Amino acid sequence: MIRIGILGDIGSGKSYISKIFGCPVFNADEEVAKLYRINKKIYTKLNKALPKYIHSFPINKNEISRAILSNKSNLRKIVHIVHLEVRKKLKFFLNKNKNKKIIVLDIPLLLENKLNKKKDILIFVDSKRSDILIKLKKRSNFHSKLFKKFKNIQLPLEYKKKKSQFIIKNNFTKKSVKKDVNNILKKLRR
Repeated sequence: MIRIGILGDIGSGKSYISKIFGCPVFNADEEVAKLYRINKKIYTKLNKALPKYIHSFPINKNEISRAILSNKSNLRKIVHIVHLEVRKKLKFFLNKNKNKKIIVLDIPLLLENKLNKKKDILIFVDSKRSDILIKLKKRSNFHSKLFKKFKNIQLPLEYKKKKSQFIIKNNFTKKSVKKDVNNILKKLRR
């Protein structure tokens, strides 16, 4: 099995590009959203760790945002609690797809949380900062202070770029991205 790890800045188009590969994708952000909606155990742990902020189930993302913005250590507490469950989901995904030729890992903190393996193919999604900010500001849940907090826990983009075997320039047009993805798939299937 070839494992592809998608790296890049917040809002660079990692999830969009992951889907273009046409392979099974593990999307960590979607898994976290599901956990917030359906996992009572996560709610109980978060409520216990952050009783001032987390009061409702399904977990309200605004409550999570308030907790993160009010205290630097709250983000670490949330990541610690949620990360264990995301790892279990990843393990299940890998077992379920063990016979697939290629799988894609769309995990924002792939390198930071040491979820990658030495043989993984890393692809860096390179987008202009100005294009990213335009896209992010269109999101209904965009919050600049929250964005900065998440940026602070990530490894530098230049480091991720150097670690990558491939770079996809994302100018947010489907045609150019699709061409890059197809070229990468051809090289991997040789």
